Amino acid sequence: MTNQAQKYPQVWNLESIYSGGSTSQALSDELKGLHTDVTKLEELIHTAAGDANNEALEGQLTEMTELLQSILLRLREAESFIACLMAQNMRDTAASSWNGKAKTLSAKFLGVLTKYDDLLRKIDDERWERWISKGAPSTVAFNLSERREQAKEKLAPELEALAGDLAVDGYHGWGDLYNVIVSRAKFNWQGEQLSAGQMYNKLSEASREERTAAFAEWEREWSEQADLAADTLNRIAGFRLKLYEKRGWTSPLKEPLQINRMSEATLDAMWSAIEEGKPALVQYLERKAKLLGVDQLDWHDVEAPLGASARIMPYDEAADFIVEQFRSFSPDLAEFSEMAFREGWIEAEDRSGKRPGGFCTSLPKSEQTRIFMTYSGTASNVSTLAHELGHAYHQHVMNDMPALSQEYAMNVAETASTFAELIVSDSAMRTATDKEEKLALLESKIQNSVAFFMNIRARFLFETRFYEQRRDGMVTTEQLNELMVEAQREAYSGVLGELHPHFWAAKLHFYLTDVPFYNFPYTFGYLFSAGIYARALKEGPAFAEKYVGLLRDTGSMTVEQLAEKHLGVKLDGPDFWRDAVALTAEDVKLFLEMTE
Repeated sequence: MTNQAQKYPQVWNLESIYSGGSTSQALSDELKGLHTDVTKLEELIHTAAGDANNEALEGQLTEMTELLQSILLRLREAESFIACLMAQNMRDTAASSWNGKAKTLSAKFLGVLTKYDDLLRKIDDERWERWISKGAPSTVAFNLSERREQAKEKLAPELEALAGDLAVDGYHGWGDLYNVIVSRAKFNWQGEQLSAGQMYNKLSEASREERTAAFAEWEREWSEQADLAADTLNRIAGFRLKLYEKRGWTSPLKEPLQINRMSEATLDAMWSAIEEGKPALVQYLERKAKLLGVDQLDWHDVEAPLGASARIMPYDEAADFIVEQFRSFSPDLAEFSEMAFREGWIEAEDRSGKRPGGFCTSLPKSEQTRIFMTYSGTASNVSTLAHELGHAYHQHVMNDMPALSQEYAMNVAETASTFAELIVSDSAMRTATDKEEKLALLESKIQNSVAFFMNIRARFLFETRFYEQRRDGMVTTEQLNELMVEAQREAYSGVLGELHPHFWAAKLHFYLTDVPFYNFPYTFGYLFSAGIYARALKEGPAFAEKYVGLLRDTGSMTVEQLAEKHLGVKLDGPDFWRDAVALTAEDVKLFLEMTE
């Protein structure tokens, strides 16, 4: 897809971050400097902890907090850069070596942070309030108070530090092994050997015959890798469950809910509203089967394009299209996105050796981001581009904030990305003149609802039940397949024929060790962004500034507080979620009318 007349580069520029790629001296120097500062932070904490009532404690705490935030920005920068190296070339062994060094350093830093948190925990309430109410600490008071409260629910700091050190080659090591499994996966397609990233794009081919063949090959290769993947998944879950047990935590949802700063009542209210609204999506899937001329959709048919409207959009055209749609909501968002395309912040080239999927990663020291994907011109690729640019803009508006306030959770991160996707899909649908094009765009919108209400629901059900079963010992490949099929059947209300038993092996998200339950935050982000988007339509251009205000608060309050402050709604009750789910029912109604 690369040619000389390209307007925007399709290969990203990493040289401006640390020059030299996986042999970078600048990266080596950064990690050495970080190691020195982590050691210095540990010494400062040790000195202060020796006398928790000393007169100089507040000044010492402020110094520690400033150093901690400096380390946080630089460590995130280095880790993001290494993740980019590993994603662009899965066989870059030097990058894997850097990843090991960064993980070791990160574990040391986390160990020091547990001592810092323990110091915060030990300060008496009166002194605590005095310290966080003025100066630099007051700008990150929410984050510091959050750390203090969470420290009360963990093991002694030396035990948390030990668990973190053991996790490098244990817990996180198993997560890294999954990347090796993916890099070894080879798919045979029409005389070529494709990587997982390339093969995944073949699953949405327009021809049902080709889709069926692609899906069979996808399942075949993942069944070959399944025993290794099963062992990996079991070890990750086993480590997690044992650590939770030692902390006295009974639910595997405690950590992901805490990370996402949301209550279980909010999660339950969201899933309940989705269950109520699911019959509309069943109607859509049944109509789609009729339109494709089949009795029942199979897994690979769910995202299949309808008719001949699925045209391939060249990368430059997609970039200009996205920027144009963003401009209708916010000139600032449009200018930022145009700059990201122009400056080579996006790795989009369709070539072998890249990891599958897409992501946006923050480089907070440079005040930049990088977006990774494999662009082949499908409508789904265009959506992914808009989605990842939403993430990038979220970071962009927070670049001037303290490091601790930039630590926003996945559910609100997914709000920003899905909001950007909505702008593009909705604008495109409104301006479409051709009926076929309008139908394709409407269907793409409904497809998102299917993904977030059904596909993500299946992942959540699978993971919840897998953890329950894992408490009793290792879960076999066959049992994992059964759990996956059962979850898919339930989440899709039994409307699909052939299912995807090895989905658990093929999906990277189950193997991420930084964030457990990498599923429900997506659905939260989708529905929360739908509510925000409805508000944006109502208020017009004036809302763009309010939206930035909401994004800037995402690292400094719970989601319930965020919704109350910026939207005036309660998230732990059903009303907000029902209204958001109802938007999908309207889309389905229009789809059924257009395809009568």
